[in-house]
Amino acid sequence: MNVSTPIKRRRLSPEKRKSLILDHTAEIVAREGVSALSMDRIGKEAGISKSLVYTYFENLTELLRTLLQRELKSLRKKQLQEADAADTFEQLVRGVTHQYLKYIEERGLLIERLQAEPSVAGGNDPTDFSRDEAVEYLAKVIADNFNIPSDVAHAATDISFGLPATAGAYYLHNDMPRKDVEDIAVTMILGTFSALRNKHGLRIQK
Repeated sequence: MNVSTPIKRRRLSPEKRKSLILDHTAEIVAREGVSALSMDRIGKEAGISKSLVYTYFENLTELLRTLLQRELKSLRKKQLQEADAADTFEQLVRGVTHQYLKYIEERGLLIERLQAEPSVAGGNDPTDFSRDEAVEYLAKVIADNFNIPSDVAHAATDISFGLPATAGAYYLHNDMPRKDVEDIAVTMILGTFSALRNKHGLRIQK
């Protein structure tokens, strides 16, 4: 008579356990929406008890806020990597916009559903995450590349910062190839700063 040997469960670190909970929550939200969530269901899908889920997250709202923050951190990291690798301003704009739309293609429905919950997102769009730091960084690049006053560069960068989110929302809900949406967004961004250079750059040279 054969006696099967019990399979030992691998003990996960708190960080990996927390990540596992977030992964399963993301799958449920992307597949069925936020309304399908409960701490009990998340625990079952993650293969742990509901009480263990509560060990890591006080309530469902905290869990969803943490998930959204994780998603936006991942998106911003990819965009910053593109920015650092760019040799020209056009490459920077193209790379950052490309990463944004690619991420929306892969994770957009999840982000949109999380942000539709006021208690989770507060009505902010994805570009609001770490916005101040990103605006400061880009405004300096723009001022240097387009020879326009730093205050104008900062204002224009801040105002145009929501364009990728608008492009992402359009792509998510319309039947247009991602490359076409990307080309439109990049053209609009570059056109804005070229026009400002023509206006303010010539004024500086006088």
